[in-house]
Amino acid sequence: MDKIEVKFGHRIKELRLKQNISQEELAFRCQLSKNYVSDVERGTRNVTLKVVEKFAQGLKVPVHILFRW
Repeated sequence: MDKIEVKFGHRIKELRLKQNISQEELAFRCQLSKNYVSDVERGTRNVTLKVVEKFAQGLKVPVHILFRW
């Protein structure tokens, strides 16, 4: 079973690709670095709730959508 960081990262990448935006664009929208977004998508970052909220805002989805896998 995948760790939650990996599941979350895959979900962020899935939603980003559905919107056809780059990691750089998502990073800009979320006020994060491109490297941070990349780390999250690879499951190597343990994000805070504030960062979860930034991803939801950047992807223009409710927070709970980020946890549907």
